[in-house]
Amino acid sequence: MSQSSTSVVAAGLPKIAYGRGLRVYDTQGREYLDASGGPAVFCLGHGHPEVNAVIQRQLEHIAHGYRYTFTSEPLEQLTTLVQRGCGADLTHIVFVSGGSEAVESCLKLALQYHSARGDITRRRFIARRRSWHGNTLGALSLSDYRERREPFEGALLDVIRIGAVNAYRPPTGVTADQVAEHCATELEQAIMDHGPETIAAFVFEPVVGSAGGVVPAPPGYAARVRDICNRYGVLMVADEVMSGVGRCGTWRALAHDDVVPDIMAVAKGLAGGYMPLGAAIYSQRVAEPIHSVHGGALTGHTFTGHTAACAAGVAVQQIIERDGLLPLVTQRGEWLKAQLRDVFSDEPAVGDVRGRGYFIGIELVADPATKTPFPAEQRLYLKIRDQALAQGLICYPNSGHVDGRCGDTVILAPPYNSTTAELTEIVARFQVSVSAALAQIER
Repeated sequence: MSQSSTSVVAAGLPKIAYGRGLRVYDTQGREYLDASGGPAVFCLGHGHPEVNAVIQRQLEHIAHGYRYTFTSEPLEQLTTLVQRGCGADLTHIVFVSGGSEAVESCLKLALQYHSARGDITRRRFIARRRSWHGNTLGALSLSDYRERREPFEGALLDVIRIGAVNAYRPPTGVTADQVAEHCATELEQAIMDHGPETIAAFVFEPVVGSAGGVVPAPPGYAARVRDICNRYGVLMVADEVMSGVGRCGTWRALAHDDVVPDIMAVAKGLAGGYMPLGAAIYSQRVAEPIHSVHGGALTGHTFTGHTAACAAGVAVQQIIERDGLLPLVTQRGEWLKAQLRDVFSDEPAVGDVRGRGYFIGIELVADPATKTPFPAEQRLYLKIRDQALAQGLICYPNSGHVDGRCGDTVILAPPYNSTTAELTEIVARFQVSVSAALAQIER
């Protein structure tokens, strides 16, 4: 692994000074448009005065009431807001400090559910290739991100792996419109091959984030997965750490598919980066045996339900709801994709522009006809990052989604309250950045 990778903090980074809305500034006075919300986290931008004021007021009272000693008004308010966002089926919540913790808690909830029911042989998980679920050992075990896994191989959980679900890159011999059925059938076959009595849960991203460059599940896939999991007693776990809490224009990403999971993880947009916050959310069906046998969820940490973090979450969620931002994300997200497709219509290296809402992925290919990726050693994704920074633009590039090494993608995930003028500026700077990066490589 090279330190020029996006998985390792690079040397010589600019030093951040402050941020206002979409724009951030370094200590040298340079301005950047944060077009990716960092890693798709800053859903209200930076320095929102209402959110800052709420956090300050909370800190003046108390930073944190430890969960085994106290509940708190922010915790109870955020619980109500999350329940409203999730709908009637997902009502139980464990608040944590981020996405990896949220996914880890989802795994523990799945195992605890089966233990409480006496199904102690259900210990294994199924996950997909080209997925990313987090950096804790359990979440990393689920993930198929070669660069980030390799140093830890041999210590990870033995996870059953099935194919990626990508209509742009369907399995060999499968057409794009057959991907949903083919990949759902692969899940069912994996359950049968390994024995339903051994499988605790299937864990997947409804819209694959960093490991795939924003890949939405094709129509019908999630519904087929829901049916298969029901049939074999396997829990359906949705990792919506990147795609959830409005990023795709609906509070739950799977709401787009009219499907409800048994357990789900959310994080980034929950407090919008103003405080570290995530959540593992589970249904009444999962809760009943857990609460009956064990008295409650046996997961969580010192800062679970952190009072100031929950206060930040309440402020962020109330602003999103009050200002009607999710319909705007849906509407302007389609407009943003159309603008990107238009400006790159004469650039064959831009093979695909995809996504939902303000969660958009751009895939670069050496040959648009065969979808052959650029050679990994050309490091196109890093060249795009560097050119974007030179243009005063922050984007989120990644590589390796095709075969573990090759495959360049860039994610754009602007704040929900971005204006059309700001989005237009993002498109203009991004076009220049991509063109400049492509000019640096052999084609």
